[in-house]
Amino acid sequence: MNYFTELSIELANQRDYLDQLFRVYPLRPDSIRDIDDKVWQRIEKAYNGTDNTELLKALMKHSLFPVKDGYMPYLKLDKTAIERNPNTVNRICGRIRELGLEKLYECCTQPKETNRQMGPLFRQWLRSGTLGLVPISLSDFETTTGNAILEGGDNDLKNFAQKYLGYTRNKGIDFIGRFNGCYIIGEAKFISDEGGHQNDQFVDAMQTLAAEVNPDVKKIAILDGVLYIKSRRKMYRQIIETDVPVMSALLLRDYLYSL
Repeated sequence: MNYFTELSIELANQRDYLDQLFRVYPLRPDSIRDIDDKVWQRIEKAYNGTDNTELLKALMKHSLFPVKDGYMPYLKLDKTAIERNPNTVNRICGRIRELGLEKLYECCTQPKETNRQMGPLFRQWLRSGTLGLVPISLSDFETTTGNAILEGGDNDLKNFAQKYLGYTRNKGIDFIGRFNGCYIIGEAKFISDEGGHQNDQFVDAMQTLAAEVNPDVKKIAILDGVLYIKSRRKMYRQIIETDVPVMSALLLRDYLYSL
């Protein structure tokens, strides 16, 4: 088992792990999603009318569709299919009308899923300077040689890693740093539960650890959540049976300055 993985398990099982983790991931699950007034006025007008095509199109102007339906991704990708498939439109809108207008508004403004908040929250935490450094721009990162953290989104970091660090995976990453002359790339995730999408998140991070990079580049998985609970579950078994550097964000500073 990697030393920092061992420390992360100890932290999660013996100390106020969740209380400390809230500094990194200050989730606000009760904050409702905004909906543009003009968009809602169009939805309300269509709902009170009889034109299901207009109702569907109005709802598609909002970022969150109020019901889950396996045919909606197709209609979003090919909007010409809306006019050609009236039975499908009527079926979906029938479910929407059953909600009632008050419940429809509630569905349209429900909070974002917590797993969709994680990337921005991790970057905000980095920008707070808690690691002893504030992330810097690409131009500054390229023209300096000291300890630094690269500012940017998933694709910005991926492009830099592919161009300069030999990173071969076509997937964005969350962290690039340079400490004591060593480059580090990392994937940061909060694994809030087991199964489904959360397992996929874990697998995604481990695949980043397996990606090819230049020999002098270190790869880490900055993971938090249920994977550190001592059990016979798959995620826990995997992190204790390998020597890959999986660690809590709370230990990232210690790791970086140990290089």
